[in-house]
Formats: sequence, C-alpha cells, structure tokens
Amino acid sequence: MDSSGPITSASCDIKKRKKEAPLEHEGIKRMKTEEEGDGDLQRRPSGSARLSVHLDCLQRPITLAELMELLHFAALGKGGGLKQPSWCRVHHQRKVSGVNVVIVEGLTQSLFYKNYLSVEHLKTSYTTRITFTPSSNNVASEIFSLEVPNLDFLSVSKPEETLHKALKHHPVITMFGTQRRGLTAYVLSQQQMIKNHYPVKGFPGFEEFLSTGSDVCVTDDSPLYGLDCEMCLTEKGYELARASLVDSDGNCVLDELVKPQNRVFNYLTKFSGITAAMLRPITTTLRDVQAKIRMLLPDNAVLVGHSLNNDLIALKLIHQHVIDTSLLYRREFGQKFKLKVLAEALLKRQIQTEEKRGHNPTEDAVAALELAQYFIKTGPLQVVELHLEELWGYTVEEESPKRTPAPSPSYRFADVLQTLGRSVAYFGKRADVALDLSHQCWYSSDKEILTSFRKQMKHPFLSVLQLSSFSDHLKGSCAHQQQLYHNVCANLLDMCAVFAGPFPAGFSKRDVRRLFCCCGPVRKVQMLNTSVRMHAKVEFWMLEGAMLALKVLNGLSVLGQTIKVQRPVNESTLDLDLNLDALMRDELNTNRLYVVKLRHDAAQGLNISTRVNGCLSDAKCSGFPPGRQMNGLLQTAKINGKQLHPCTTKSELCEESVRKTFSRFGSIKSLVLPGKHGKHARHACIEFESPEGKCAALNSSEHLLEDSYLVWPSVTPPHLLTWVGMTTKRKTEMEEGETAEEQRPDSLDDGSQDQETGLLKKLDHRLNKIFNSLPDGTLSVVLLLGLTSTTCDHPGLCFLEIKNGS
Repeated sequence: MDSSGPITSASCDIKKRKKEAPLEHEGIKRMKTEEEGDGDLQRRPSGSARLSVHLDCLQRPITLAELMELLHFAALGKGGGLKQPSWCRVHHQRKVSGVNVVIVEGLTQSLFYKNYLSVEHLKTSYTTRITFTPSSNNVASEIFSLEVPNLDFLSVSKPEETLHKALKHHPVITMFGTQRRGLTAYVLSQQQMIKNHYPVKGFPGFEEFLSTGSDVCVTDDSPLYGLDCEMCLTEKGYELARASLVDSDGNCVLDELVKPQNRVFNYLTKFSGITAAMLRPITTTLRDVQAKIRMLLPDNAVLVGHSLNNDLIALKLIHQHVIDTSLLYRREFGQKFKLKVLAEALLKRQIQTEEKRGHNPTEDAVAALELAQYFIKTGPLQVVELHLEELWGYTVEEESPKRTPAPSPSYRFADVLQTLGRSVAYFGKRADVALDLSHQCWYSSDKEILTSFRKQMKHPFLSVLQLSSFSDHLKGSCAHQQQLYHNVCANLLDMCAVFAGPFPAGFSKRDVRRLFCCCGPVRKVQMLNTSVRMHAKVEFWMLEGAMLALKVLNGLSVLGQTIKVQRPVNESTLDLDLNLDALMRDELNTNRLYVVKLRHDAAQGLNISTRVNGCLSDAKCSGFPPGRQMNGLLQTAKINGKQLHPCTTKSELCEESVRKTFSRFGSIKSLVLPGKHGKHARHACIEFESPEGKCAALNSSEHLLEDSYLVWPSVTPPHLLTWVGMTTKRKTEMEEGETAEEQRPDSLDDGSQDQETGLLKKLDHRLNKIFNSLPDGTLSVVLLLGLTSTTCDHPGLCFLEIKNGS
C-alpha cells in the first residue's frame, strides 16, 4: 500500500473564512450546525456539550478515581461546587443530559488492537481513547457509591420532602427547583425563547433582524448587561425611540435617542417620556444603535431585561443568551409581575413614579439587572421564602414541631443524583452494587441487558451496564491472555521495525542508529551479518518512524553502496496495509501531525528528493541516485536542489521553534515533545485545532524540509506514549536482548482466533446499538477493564464521547 494515498486523495488547501456581512441584505437561513472553534467539531450543533483532552494527558493512563472526577463534574458541574476534572475538560457541561457507562470485563487494550480492524464502532464513534489501569475492585459498585468530593450539599439540593406542601407547587420552585445555581441555569433555551416570542435566528419574521454574533458558550462567569428600550407608535407600528444599556456594575454604557424611520402617530410620552421636541434634532438611526450595541457587547455577554423580547424586537436584534426577569419571578397561570412592583419589593427602590414624566430606560435596565443578580445570588427557594407574602400574597402555616429530624445527607454519587430527582439504574448480572433493589435490573445474558435497556421509554440520568460474555469466555485463562498479549506486542514491534542493507564493510551499529534517527527515535538496532553482506534490523519507538524510513532512506547511497529498506515479512504483517490505512483515518489522528528534526550529521548523508513527507504518491523505492563519499562517512546531500552543510548548533526540537514554524499553518491546540529525562526531544506530536492546519503543513513539506523538518500524518494512537512500549515489562524483556521471534509464543489455533474475533464483532455491534439508543447530550463511556491478577497485569481502555445529533 502506498501510505501517502490518504494524504493526497483530498484537497487540503486552507480555506479563508468569509466575514459575515454586518447588514441584513442577505436572508437569514436556519443553521444546522455552527462552529465552536474546533474544526473537527463542525458536525456538532452550536453550543452542544463536548469533551476535550490535552495531548499530554492522553499519553498517560487514567484510574477509576480520575474517571469519577469526570462523571461527577459532567453530572453536577460548577453549580454543585465542583471543578473541571484535572485531566480533561467538559465544554457546555449544563447541556449534558445524562451519563451512560458500559463496563466490559475481560477485554484488554492488547486484544482491542489485535482485532482493530473488526471493531468499527469503537474506533470511529469515540473521539477520545485513553489507557485505563486495571482494577480488581467492583467498578460498577464504586461508580454508584464513591462520594462526591467538595460538594456544597446545601447549595446543590434541598430535598423536597422538607419543603412545606404549600411551596412544592409554587411556580418558581416548580420551574427552577430549590437549589442555588449559576447564571447559566437561568439563560433561556432556544425553545423557551421561541415560546416567549423572542427573535430567533432563522425563524420566519426575523429575516431583517441583525444578529449580535454572540455564538460562543456562556459560563457562570459571563458578564451580565441590562437592556431597556422605549418605543413610539408610528404608521408601521411600534418603533424604537430610546435605548439604554448598562454593564454588570450598573454603569450606563449607552443611552441614545433614536429617530424612528416612519411618521410618528403617538410619542407615548406618558410611558416613554419621549416628546416631539426631543426627537426633532436627533439623527441617530436604528442601524447606528445596532452597531454600537454589537461593539459594546462581549462575545459571551448575557442580556438581562424585563420582557426583554419586546426590546429586542424594537431593536431588530437577535441575541442568543438572555435572562428575562419577568420569567424568573413567576406568577401563577402565566401572569407576570411589573418591573415597578419587583423593584419595590426586592430592591426597596421606587422606579416609574407618577411625578416622573415617563420611564427612564437606564433606571429600568439597572433594576432588571439587579433583580437578576439578586435571584442568582439568593437562589429560588430563599427568594420565595423571603418574599412569599408581599409578592405572591400568602403565607404558610407552621407545621407541627413533632416532625422527625431529617436524616443527614448522603454524599454518595447515586444518592446525590436521586436527591436531585435524577434517576439511576444498574443493568447486569447480580453484583454487589450499592443501589436500592428497585433500581437494579439483573439479567442472565448480555443480550437480555441490551434488549431491556433499549426498550426503555425514558432513559435514567445515570445508567451502568455490565457486559460479561467476553470475560466468561476467557474465565480462568490468564495464561491464554499472557500468550495473546505477547503476540500483540510482538506484532506491534514488527510494525515499527524495518530491515535495511546491505551496508558497507565496517559500518557500525552506531552509524546505523545515526542514519535512521533522522526519521524518529530509534529504539534498538540489531546488526545481521550474513556470509557475504551486512544488514541491520532497526526498531523505532513510533510507527511513523518506520513509515518515514521506508520513504526517505530506501534507495539511499551510503559510501557508494545503495541500501534497501523494507518491512519484515511474516504472519503479523500480512494485514499491515489495512491496519495502516485504518490508523491513518482514525478519528483520534484527524488533526495530529508527527514532526522530526534532521540532525546535521545524518542530514549530510541524505539525498532526499521532493517526494518525502508523503506529499507525492508515486515515490519509487530506488529513485535516489548514488552519492559521493565525504570524509569517509556519508555522502553530501542535496535537498530540493540545495546543498546541505553541517549546522553549528544542535538540531534538537524546542517548543518555541516548533510553534513558530507550524503555527502559520493553523492554530495549534496542543504540542507534546516526548523525551527521556535529561535528554532533548527528537520528535514532536502536534495537534491542530482543525484538520486544515495538518493538511496545510503536509502540503508545505518541501519548504519544511529546507528547515530540516520531516513531517508525517500521525498514525500511532495518541493515548500510547510509544507504540511498542505499551508496558514496562515488555520493554524490559526486549532490552535483555531477546528478539521478537524468541519472545513470540506459538500462534493461537484457528478455531480460537475465529471465536475471539466473532465475540469482538458481536460486542462492537451491541455497543453500537447502545450508543445509538442514547439521547443527545449523553456522556457515553465504554470501559475495557483489562486484567489484573498475581500472574498477569494488562491495561484496559476507556472510550469517551458526548453524543450529539449530526
């Protein structure tokens, strides 16, 4: 297979994004998807929940405790007093609609990669894959029973059982519950905006409205801005006459009189305070005010107002993030309090008084802002309890003091969720799960578990499924697992190895290492002496190193001797082309690039044509002309027609130079320079924000080569620090001098292999059905537990994805 094919099959030119026109001369179309900044997430709906893990964190295993950090935050968020997990980040956490964990016993990371071509769903549907350290504990039970740390329980919940029965059905409590939350809990959803007649992008009637362009997500730290407008009645209906905007501190940042576009019938002076004399000299137009508001509002601003939909309609503006105080302080049967009443009752302030001529929009904007801030700070329950009589007109009678004291709250994950009214459930075989019997569903087979889970009309917020058919098949077969593990390690080692030669007489192991390290870090060199000529087996730490060596060094003339570089040919490499193609198209590697810096002494010996870096798909195996000898070492190289001279400085990579060189191709999301302690890194793993950045770098490989950079699309899974160094045990064995052939056990019989592959395909199919049945916004976790015993210890895998509709 020509592995450069997938790189050049599609155009990778950087596309310039057109700026959105500031005026509404183009019709507004309904948006199916919107970018959030990551190019590989374009298929996601705007503002949808997602998960990201830094490349550096991907390259170390996670424990069950670290996984629980993620589950706790995804379920409870900052409103529960929790911080982002230490190893990953959940974006738009408040839009996570549920958590589903599938636990698969008896399946290891080695088995996954041994059958990599058979597990289509797992390798394509999950954009995060990270090594999971094996655990001998009952994982399902621990998920339910581990306590949520640093939980401000009083702020997270107040059990409804302790509420007076008169408050249980209060409109504020019914809508917002009893817990105190951040401002994001009160931002109207798109459905709520539509229901309350807000201008929404893409909907009929709002084609001429201008969007503020605030499409970024908001957080509990986003700034609040108060807005209020006054209108006049014209021949075309109500039109804007005055607009006021205040910042989160109540400072007025805009207060403008506006000239209506049409003839005024009634200035509504009693309410607006606007007179004909006031508007006569005004030249400010609606477009001017729109432009000023767009300029003043930060990208993550939340607009606050009282019946704010009327103000936005008058402004002909669309803003995605709003809080409406008329909907915070709710009354029965959909009625609304006047702003004047709320300000007097809660802020102890008189506004819109009779002695004033009309309303002051700045004063009203400040009042709405402070009412929202008060509600967020105080919490819905306390707002109702403190102002029940003066706003809602009734009191609650004291109940009998003989009530039994409420039990002390439980901080276990399942108990916290149930206290918040979120359902939890366990599906699996009978196990020691810390959950009420009513929430446990026990089954005798994985098929029954799958059928029952998919038939549910409403999915529980937290669901844990434990599949064990694979572990039943492997029960009591640790020796069998050890054999499979060694086979997989040996196969991976073969993928990272090349044979090279013949070399000139006297060519040493050190010379071979210096020559091949231009393609990546070399793990081991083994000299192979035949009766006539000398060859070498070179083992790279990374699969990309072997792929580059085939492209760059095959056909090189060394001291007048043309060498050939080729793959090992054995049973493990029969499907190598298929594996390379699948790995190159892996979702995990979409935005990632492998970079190596040529050392000056090795670069001196390379006569590299413009076909390197996988840019052209027609590279020949022996297309490099013989060179000439230089000082008895290697030939002088000509790269892209330019003579390459020895450098006076070291060529090791540093983060500053790599970022400076590659940031011109696109925004860099993360950069990792693996290297042993005390030694400089010789290769880098770059993750771009979008695949266009990676493609642009590959297309510019000729220019990068002039700066001594070789690039290749990432193939090695990012959660493995090295492809062959999956475990310390395997590396130690190989360092002791045993070859892969010596370590490779006998292959499994065909029947066992077929049974194993069939089970994995069936498991993958079942996991796909579970994933497809989950509601959008669900955090889906698949845990391959690995194996832990006194005789064998093999890591598992954790697959993570927040499901979102395409």
